[in-house]
Amino acid sequence: MDLLTANDRPGEYPPSYYAAVNDLPEPRLAFEASAITDIAIVGAGYTGLSAALHLARRGYRVTVLEAQRVGFGASGRNGGQVGTGQRRDQDWIERKAGSEAARHLWQMGLDAVSLVRSLAAEAGVPVKDGILEAVYRPDRMPAAHIYADWLGTEYGYEKTETFYRTDLRDLIDSPVYEGGVLDHGGAHLDPLAYVLGLARLAEAAGVTIYENSRVTGLTDRTVRTSKATLTAEHIILACNGYLGDLAPYVADHVMPINNFIVATEPLPDPPIKRDIAVADDKFVVNYFRMQDDRLIFGGGESYGYRFPRDIARKVRGPLARVFPQLKTVKITHAWGGTLGITMTRMPHLMRVGPATLSLSGYSGHGVAMGTLAGQIAAETIAGQAERFDTLAAIPAPPFPGGTFFRSPLLVLAMLGYRLRDML
Repeated sequence: MDLLTANDRPGEYPPSYYAAVNDLPEPRLAFEASAITDIAIVGAGYTGLSAALHLARRGYRVTVLEAQRVGFGASGRNGGQVGTGQRRDQDWIERKAGSEAARHLWQMGLDAVSLVRSLAAEAGVPVKDGILEAVYRPDRMPAAHIYADWLGTEYGYEKTETFYRTDLRDLIDSPVYEGGVLDHGGAHLDPLAYVLGLARLAEAAGVTIYENSRVTGLTDRTVRTSKATLTAEHIILACNGYLGDLAPYVADHVMPINNFIVATEPLPDPPIKRDIAVADDKFVVNYFRMQDDRLIFGGGESYGYRFPRDIARKVRGPLARVFPQLKTVKITHAWGGTLGITMTRMPHLMRVGPATLSLSGYSGHGVAMGTLAGQIAAETIAGQAERFDTLAAIPAPPFPGGTFFRSPLLVLAMLGYRLRDML
């Protein structure tokens, strides 16, 4: 089964709240006549469009091939959270990569948020400050606060604010959390508005974007669709969870999983009392924020190709546990999306061939790191590979069992983590 069409109609955006409120552009032309370009990019999400924009501004001829629509995948469907740092905590990164690399990776995380803020402002997309990590279990509270203090001491990061159970209710009206850490340096935005803005910036810089142009094969210098061949000096694979079998070795390391989000009717009494985004510390994360007086709530995952028949029902369960007062709230939009995760939850960057780069596996941290990865791809092609090499050097074990057995094994592992979350 094909992830690009298993749950979505060809050439159409999913029925998300974002697609309902944004001014969607007319479909772009498909790639139907063979051509030559400097840079061929596969995928028009954050990574592909960021790379295209930065390369075009360096003077390269850039062509982007998108199988569906700009921002069709995770880039246009996610929770809109722009987190600082990496997906894993810095102490874990220090143990795995060493202190010097960890500090480089921390700075990249800060650079990623700054880059998103800058590009969003250039594209006219509003960005709001603040992401709260809400702590679910009492025994995890000390570690969360100690880690926030440690970031201040060791990394000079002074943008966190700690909360306990009682004062947390001033931020979110939920009885299930013991406290949390508010990162004022994090941000949130409308993710589809942002990726559409990146496309506008890229095209203004001279990038050519083709839609409904699925890549069916590639060599180190050519990209093929069913109708034409694009020859390039460099190729960038920016497909994340939708890579398919284009690069089997990458697919061994980056696994697609599905995540689900709903939007409620407008709420006269919003459960989030400050205009911040929230993600909790459960292994299967609940994440939420307000947009246009509606609660945007993400919860639940699946590991096959198909989405559940009733996404709203799947998400209503975790929504009602977090906000019991909303257990009967009307859900107006419900949608799913596919992202790419790695075993370590760190990005997966690699050189697939002498002239081909692959950047993916952002593991739920893609608004920030996907945008930065595109900039890193551009500077790597231009001869500045330090940041690419730092990320590519992170140990990246393949999923056990390869692409055939990894999904059932992950399901078993996730059942164990769900039990741990319930304890």
